[in-house]
Amino acid sequence: MAQRVVEKVLSMRFDSPRTILHGGGCRNELPEQARAWGSKRLLVVTDAYLVQAGIVAPLIEQLKAADLEVRVFDQVQPDPTDANVEAGRTALLEFGADAIVAFGGGSSIDCAKAIRYLEGELPLFAVPTTAGTGSEATPVIVITDTVADVKRMTRDPKLMPDVAIVDYELSMSMPRALTAHVGVDTLTHGIEAYVSRKRHALSNLVARSCIERAGLYLRRAWADGSDREAREGMALAALAGGMAFGNASVALVHGMSRPLGALFHIPHGLSNAVLLPEVTRFSFRGAADHYAEVAAILGSDPEQEAFVAWLERLNADLEVPRLRDCCGNRRERFEALLPKMAMDALASGSPGNNPVVPEAEDIARIYLAAW
Repeated sequence: MAQRVVEKVLSMRFDSPRTILHGGGCRNELPEQARAWGSKRLLVVTDAYLVQAGIVAPLIEQLKAADLEVRVFDQVQPDPTDANVEAGRTALLEFGADAIVAFGGGSSIDCAKAIRYLEGELPLFAVPTTAGTGSEATPVIVITDTVADVKRMTRDPKLMPDVAIVDYELSMSMPRALTAHVGVDTLTHGIEAYVSRKRHALSNLVARSCIERAGLYLRRAWADGSDREAREGMALAALAGGMAFGNASVALVHGMSRPLGALFHIPHGLSNAVLLPEVTRFSFRGAADHYAEVAAILGSDPEQEAFVAWLERLNADLEVPRLRDCCGNRRERFEALLPKMAMDALASGSPGNNPVVPEAEDIARIYLAAW
C-alpha cells in the first residue's frame, strides 16, 4: 500500500496588539478601554517633559473623571535604562496598579513594556505621542544596560501592548527637528523590514504601507506641523512600520544605532537617520530588487547610488545633521571607540538580518563613512 506523503506547511507568524484604535481624538477612549479590561488602578509611565509641558494632565483628569485611580511615573529618560525600569517597577508595586498606560515616545513605551514584562500579564495600553518608533505595535524593547554600557534588545510576544491608541493629534506639538528624526526612523523601519532576511508576505504588506506613507507625508509634516492629513499619515506610517519590523525584525541600521545611543547618547531616531544612507549603500547588492521597489515607491531612480543620493537629500532637506555633529566632532574618541561599537553592533543580533551580513571591519568603515 502506497504511503501518503504529507508536505510540511511553512507558516509565518504575525503579531500585533489585540486592539488598535486610530484617528483624531481616539485617546478619549482610553477610560472605556480600561474599564473593558477590568482595570481600576492605572500606572501612567511617561517622561518629565510631557508632565511639565502639561500634555499628561488632560489624560490624568480624564481617567480620574471616569473613577479610575491613577499614579504617574515620569522618570523615563531618552533611551531608557535598567534603572528606569526598576524604578517604575517599584512605583507599580507600591501603588498596587492593575494596569499600565504607556504615554509618550518610544522610550516611555519601551520602559512600560519592560515593567509589565517583569510583573506579569497586566493590561498594557500604549498611547504614542510621536510618530516614529512604532513601539506601540511591537513585541520588542531596547533598554540600556548601565553596567555594560550597551543597549540590549529583548523580543518576546509578551511584550506586545494589548491596546494601541494612535491619536495623531498628540503628535501635532512635536518640534520640527523631532518630526524629522522620528520620521526618518519610521522610514528606516519600513525599509529594514522590507529587506530583512526574516521578511515574509504579511510583513511586506505593512512595510510597503509604511514606506508609501512616509514618502507622501514626512516632508509635509516637517514643513507644517499643523497639517492634520500629514500628521495622521505619519502616525499610520509609524504604526505600520512597528508592525512590519516587529515581525520581520530590523537589520544593520538598528544594530549600528544602539552603540551610538549608549556611548554618545544620540537619540534613537536621529542615530538611525544619520546611518540610513551609508548602510543602504553597503546593503543594496544583497537585496537589489527589494531596494529598487522601495526606491520606486518613494519616487527615486532604483539604481543604487541614485537611491542613496535620494536618502541623503531627504536628510539634508529635513536638516538632519551628520554623525560628526551628533558626536560633538570628537573624532579622536569616536575612532577609539570604533572596535567596541562594531562588536556591540554585531552582538545586538540585528546585523544578522541584513541583506549583506557585515563583519566588524565593515561596520567600522560604515561608521567612518557616515561621519
